[in-house]
Order: sequence, then C-alpha cells, then structure tokens
Amino acid sequence: MRNGGYVTMGGVPRRRDRTQALTFADVRRFALALPDVEESTMYGAPAMKLHGRLLACMASHKSAEPGTLVVCVDFDDRDELIAAEPAVYYTKEHYIGYASVLVRLSRIHSDALRDLLLAAHRFVSTKPRRTRRPRRAGRS
Repeated sequence: MRNGGYVTMGGVPRRRDRTQALTFADVRRFALALPDVEESTMYGAPAMKLHGRLLACMASHKSAEPGTLVVCVDFDDRDELIAAEPAVYYTKEHYIGYASVLVRLSRIHSDALRDLLLAAHRFVSTKPRRTRRPRRAGRS
C-alpha cells in the first residue's frame, strides 16, 4: 500500500530515505538486539543465526548483487516484498527454492530492516527443525 510516498507493509516504511547506505554492522546491531541471536558465518560470509539456524547473511553467490543481504522469510512474504518495492527486494534463480529474500542494503530504510529482521526471527523460530536422516552403516 502506498502512503505518503512510502510503500508500507504492516505500517512500516519500506523505502530507504537515501541519506546513507546500511551495512552489515547495522544488521548485526539490529539482529543482536533480538533474543537468542548470535553472530556466525555462512559459506564464509558474515551471518546472524538463531539457535544455529540462519536468520540473515551477506549473499555469497555470484548471482547476487554486491552489498546484498539474504534474509529468511516465508515465500509469500518474499513475493509481497518484491512486488511492493523491487528496487529494495529481489531474488535470483539460485535463491528461488529457499525461503528468503535478497535485500539491497544501500536502498533499505533502517526501520524496514529492523522490521524485516524481526519478521525473520519470528519465521525462523516457528519453522520446524529438519531432522537428519540416520547415516547408513558402511558397507563391508
């Protein structure tokens, strides 16, 4: 929904005010304010995790634009974010099968990033954990 020049989702502004680009330091600051979040890495890139499960990380796949953050969100939320603000949110073929959205840190408003990380925290904390299949015994 458009409101005063800002695209809103849940009443939170989605367009960056363009005064300064956000960085992973901002992501770290916002994420660590959430319960049980820890700093980590994912594929060699800085990441934030909740109980060892990915919350957000800097995109490391070559298809992502530089300065892109990957944030775990529901597929429907991803589609809504991209439709509402394609200059900020996007996806690439590599990420289509993952419940995540790509975020241009240079274009997102700090309030929107904070809100998105909170939504990711809720999503990751309520998503059922995958159980690993037991390993097969080695062949003799």
